[in-house]
Amino acid sequence: MEIVRSNSNARMSQMVVYNGVVYLAGQVDETSQIGRSVLEQTRNVLAQIDGYLAQAGTDKTRLLTATIYLSDMSQFAQMNQAWDAWVSPQGLPTRATVQAKLAGAEFDVEIVVTAAV
Repeated sequence: MEIVRSNSNARMSQMVVYNGVVYLAGQVDETSQIGRSVLEQTRNVLAQIDGYLAQAGTDKTRLLTATIYLSDMSQFAQMNQAWDAWVSPQGLPTRATVQAKLAGAEFDVEIVVTAAV
C-alpha cells in the first residue's frame, strides 16, 4: 500500500492517507489573531478540515475520530456550538476534548481528525 503525504514541510505533513484512512495533523485557525473567539476559530478550523478531507476524496460524513484541544475548558460551549452545526449526524465520530496549552497565544482551539476515504 502506498502512503500519500501532502501539504508537507521540513517538519511534518498536514495530511497522510494510508490504507483507505486519512489522518490530519492538528489544525488551528490559520487566520487567527489574539482575541478571536473560540466560536470563530472553531468554524475556521472546521472549514480547513473540510478542505483537506475533500482533497483526500472524502468528507465529514466519514469521520472516525476527533480530538479537540482547548486552551481554556470554559470555552467548551462555544466550541460545541460550532461543532454541532458542522458535524454530520450520519458521521458522528468518537471524540475527546481536552484542555491544553497550544502553540501560540493566538490559538484557543486545535482539532485532529481521522476519516475513512
